[in-house]
Amino acid sequence: MRTDSDDDRDSPEGPGASHIPPTIYVIKFNRNARRQAVEFLLERIESKQKFGGAELFVRCEPQTPGEGLVVHVSATKIKLLEIAEATELQKTTAEGLVQELSVRELDQFLHGGLTLETILTPAEREYCVRHELDGIVAREEQCVPGYPSLHFFPGQSVVDVYLAEELIVSMYPLHERCYLDEVASNWYKSIFLSAPLDKIRDYFGESIAMYFSFLSFYTMLLLVPAILGLAQMMLNIDSFSEYTFYAVFNLIWVTVFLEVWKRHCCGLAYRWGTLERDTGAGEMVRRNHRGELRRNPVTNRLEPHYPQWKTRAKLYLVSVPSVGLCVMAALYLMMMAFWAEEHIIDWKKHYGSIAGFFLNVPSAVYAAVVWLLNFYYRKLAAFLTEWENHRTQRDHDWHRMAKLVVFEFVNNFSSLFYIAFYIQDMDMLCSQVATMLIVTQMINHFQEALLPLVVRKAYNKFSSAVMEQLSQNPSLAPYVAPVPRPVYRDGVEAQPIPVLSLDHKDPRIQQAKEEGQMDPYTDTYDDYLEMFLQFGYVFLFSSVYPMAAFWALLNNVLELKTDAFKLCRVMQRPSVKKCSDIGVWQNCFELLGCIAVATNCALLCMSPKLRRAAPGFSTIEWVLMFVVLEHLILIGKMALMWLVPDQPAWVREALDKIAYHSKMALRSERGKRTRRQLSRRFRSVHGVPRSGSRSRGTTPVAATTAANGSVRRRDY
Repeated sequence: MRTDSDDDRDSPEGPGASHIPPTIYVIKFNRNARRQAVEFLLERIESKQKFGGAELFVRCEPQTPGEGLVVHVSATKIKLLEIAEATELQKTTAEGLVQELSVRELDQFLHGGLTLETILTPAEREYCVRHELDGIVAREEQCVPGYPSLHFFPGQSVVDVYLAEELIVSMYPLHERCYLDEVASNWYKSIFLSAPLDKIRDYFGESIAMYFSFLSFYTMLLLVPAILGLAQMMLNIDSFSEYTFYAVFNLIWVTVFLEVWKRHCCGLAYRWGTLERDTGAGEMVRRNHRGELRRNPVTNRLEPHYPQWKTRAKLYLVSVPSVGLCVMAALYLMMMAFWAEEHIIDWKKHYGSIAGFFLNVPSAVYAAVVWLLNFYYRKLAAFLTEWENHRTQRDHDWHRMAKLVVFEFVNNFSSLFYIAFYIQDMDMLCSQVATMLIVTQMINHFQEALLPLVVRKAYNKFSSAVMEQLSQNPSLAPYVAPVPRPVYRDGVEAQPIPVLSLDHKDPRIQQAKEEGQMDPYTDTYDDYLEMFLQFGYVFLFSSVYPMAAFWALLNNVLELKTDAFKLCRVMQRPSVKKCSDIGVWQNCFELLGCIAVATNCALLCMSPKLRRAAPGFSTIEWVLMFVVLEHLILIGKMALMWLVPDQPAWVREALDKIAYHSKMALRSERGKRTRRQLSRRFRSVHGVPRSGSRSRGTTPVAATTAANGSVRRRDY
């Protein structure tokens, strides 16, 4: 029961207003955002759920002139547990089973020293708060308050609209420094591949932990090919049979890796409570899915309905041709770069070393144009996917990733295919693979971890020096010195915004300012893309450059540490995303493995050493040999995929046990409900006393017979 003191403590004006739970999210509004829009969102964040609110705590920072409102969002542990149960968050019970968290049966989840404060991990707390913020959707509102031209559609996320229209400049979760230091310390000290995956998952969430698990698993895969490639180089083996063995071994080894990874991934997803058990019509609709509101026949919820034929028409009639045109443009630019380079080589023969200065110009221009195309193509892919209006988040992510991966594949591997199968210069191909693999990896390391840190430190140092010089000038000091002021002090407004301010000495203000200057970490796309491209360099041309696996192994060992430093010290804390696997990347790696079969078989059949071994073979016979060899390896790959089950036996056993316990609990609850129904019906029909007749030592039949005064005896 809530007391008056409890009400005061939870109210904005109560004695607990100066202290709130630790900040989980920081929201910075645009300095030009209209007051009505800011008040509307803050009211919805704080209001009750029955009014469409999130019931979260909001406190603002003291403002300086010319800056937007900055608010800190948090929630009590009771509210977090309520959200966790509503979102069907899964936790491990004392029996070792992973089940949905139930507040009614909370004691079975409090084991191993867990308390109400620690039962939810930092990642789960952040996920719960973000879920509530994203759950603030448009109801009766037709447009953003203060902006009649910005319209809502029913069920649209208000926060997404504010972010898209830049009414919110930035929105990011705040680091929990104590827990982060513990994770970073264990992470940095981990030897070779032993990354603390559970701690990473508890702080950064399942999506990032799954990426690092994949990276560690993939690096372990590279050990055997790297050893073979190193032995081939050190022993100076240059025979066709050795290259053939190496290529075939790599292709089979890739299939084994992908199948074993799926089993390992399934085990992780079960332990982390993200293993998908139910799919289909009951799957949640994507937050920004647009359409006419209809009632879902399965869940009986009002959901936006958009005809599938419209989505498919947009996909096949507009998106696919647009992606095809972009791919053709990328291929045309690649051909133009090769054409320009060949012409410069011819000019060098005629005009000497003067033309040689321009030899690298086509490659440099091509690299710059490709980078620019990638930047704008990502925006195009995001726009097209949003315009297609897919129903679920899974479909949305899949189609967006498919567009991006196709373009990246063409940009990064088209030149290699051109060298391998058009120019047919194996030495040039080997040199190009080595250059692209090693140089690209070095650039990625500098760009991911060092460049943002160096740029930010240089900027902070420069800006601090400039501000210090300006503040020493008596005439300019009043204009550059920050002057604290209340939130939106405006003489026109009669009522202030009902949000309390944090104390100006609160350390969260300085922490939010520091982390607000960091670069945001959007998702794991770039990290997976780096592994995807490396995977292609290593296995698409295994028969030409066996040492690729060795360089990839060295890169990945360094990548584990670089990414750890990037996440813990360089980037903002990423938002938690639930996942049960690596998503569309699993299909991408499997498809790349199948393409690798074709490329390696083709390179082997084109090898001059093999051609010299069988000089009597015609072109048709070489093509037939390529087809037979390719089909044999593909059959072996499919056999392995069929023989290795995706789920380990212990996961299937645990799922069966959970299903059995759920069935028994449902049967027990149904039995209790049936007994109550029969008991009430029996009393109403036969008039049995509520206290029952057994306490008086009689049965209902005996009592009735005694009242009638007749007892029939049977003589034998």
